[in-house]
Amino acid sequence: MASILIIVGTESGNAQMCADHLADNLPALGHEVEVLAEADAGSVDLGAHEVVLVCTSTHGDGELPDNLMPLAGRLRGEGLDLSHLRYGVIALGDQTYKATFCKAGKDIDALFAACGARRLGERLEIDACTQPLPDEEALNWAQEWVMML
Repeated sequence: MASILIIVGTESGNAQMCADHLADNLPALGHEVEVLAEADAGSVDLGAHEVVLVCTSTHGDGELPDNLMPLAGRLRGEGLDLSHLRYGVIALGDQTYKATFCKAGKDIDALFAACGARRLGERLEIDACTQPLPDEEALNWAQEWVMML
């Protein structure tokens, strides 16, 4: 059993919907799941966690959602050592914006890796054009992802 912290980056609510769906379903697989409130993403103590799942949308010109900006700033600027941390990324985007498709997820993935965290599995990239309700796709991926914990 693992204790999984889900950090949500959302503007329209789709990433939050995915995170809530995972929190409702992953405990049945023997895992403890905590979804971090949007307002707390910037102040989360990553040193107190061993497994993090970031579920984020991309908005604007490929930017992170506003609530993830403080966390991204900390990851860029504080020289955090996250070598103890295992993580995964669920990135939501829209392929009609080819240059910025799932860019927020790609960016946060790179930031965690630059701090020494170890990504488990591949990043899930969900396209809003083909999957307008991404929660089931996220759950299918997460059920396999937790097997790597």
